[in-house]
Amino acid sequence: MRAVSLVPSLTEAIARSAPGAVAGATDWCTHPPDLDVVRVGGTKNPDTGRILSLAPDLVIANEEENRAPDLEALREAGAEVLVTEVRDVPQAFRELDRVLDACGVPSHPRWLDEAEDVWSSLPPPATRRTAVVPVWRRPWMVLGRDTFAGDVLARLGVGHVYATHPDRYPRIPLEELRAAAPDVVVLPDEPYRFTADDGPEAFRGLPCALVSGRHLTWYGPSLAEAPRVLGRALRAARP
Repeated sequence: MRAVSLVPSLTEAIARSAPGAVAGATDWCTHPPDLDVVRVGGTKNPDTGRILSLAPDLVIANEEENRAPDLEALREAGAEVLVTEVRDVPQAFRELDRVLDACGVPSHPRWLDEAEDVWSSLPPPATRRTAVVPVWRRPWMVLGRDTFAGDVLARLGVGHVYATHPDRYPRIPLEELRAAAPDVVVLPDEPYRFTADDGPEAFRGLPCALVSGRHLTWYGPSLAEAPRVLGRALRAARP
């Protein structure tokens, strides 16, 4: 099996489960850290010619992360493309099963069993908090409806303010975000890299949690530790 993965979390999942199966990956595929494969550009602007030159048996993509015209160009050139859709945690596990099966993984890898056990055994949240979850600034964009990250937070007792917004990633003026007065502002380090000096200063007086984007938005081996890592960051939130 020769796979080219255009989705960082799925690159990690395949590489961990079928060593040697990943022939190419995007520049954003940073895990496993020792992954040594041909780089094929970004998730939004992959080099389709380079992908085809690798003669992959399968190209792995995601309907949100990758652009339809790029995937169609690969199909027209004869490549087989598997497109995933992940909007919540249960769907993530179903799609991981589908991807790993397509890549010839004969049985559930241990990390996947552990991740499913962790999420299925989560206790009901003792309390529920509200959150604003920016994913970009200039302009400010936040989590809206029907997102994987929103479902992750909801299962940890954090409901984000714009969960019923018509858009999945609405642009909201900063003044409105502040006026929502959430219990916590969740600032991931991707896709925009919020840091202690870039993000919290916009929400003075509100508790801010700097969290790992890999644990909030990736559906792969990081799922096994995501509740613990995110829970710790949320508990440590400070104004």
